Amino acid sequence: MTLEEPATHIVHGHVKWFDPAKGFGFIVSNEAESDILLHANVLRNYGQNSVSDGAMITVRVQQSPRGAQAVEVVSVQAPAGAALPLADEGNLMSAEDIAALALEPSRVKWFDKAKGFGFANVFGRNDDVFIHVEVLRMSGFADLQAGEAVCLRIIEGKRGRMAVQVASWEAAARTERG
Repeated sequence: MTLEEPATHIVHGHVKWFDPAKGFGFIVSNEAESDILLHANVLRNYGQNSVSDGAMITVRVQQSPRGAQAVEVVSVQAPAGAALPLADEGNLMSAEDIAALALEPSRVKWFDKAKGFGFANVFGRNDDVFIHVEVLRMSGFADLQAGEAVCLRIIEGKRGRMAVQVASWEAAARTERG
């Protein structure tokens, strides 16, 4: 005798809120009758420890006795926005300009959300890469943890190398494969 897997379906929506400290958040979608629970473990299986409020998200959902919940994250896209302003760099980068940059595998050295910035190291290089909280938010993340593996798109700024996009290690690997 085998147990049947509960029925799931794909839903597109946006993150209403997600709190990494609480370990969960909710997704809102026109395709669902109520908010969809997004648990931190489901997000971690996708390769991210956090997701920014407003990020567009596609998930596989199943009904449980407590309501709809995400069982798999299919994709995350940063909240809709215009070009990325690079404050003291004096220019704007479009999404196309950013996407043309190479993804560089990196490890987070430290990130302090309250301070609004942190640093990472690209594998095989000694120099630090600056990560601003706004770049993180525009990349669809809410926070980073020390030691977390990520991929960065990087430019040379006036004060050194700086990230203009952050991608989860797993998401970047999926992009490279197909």
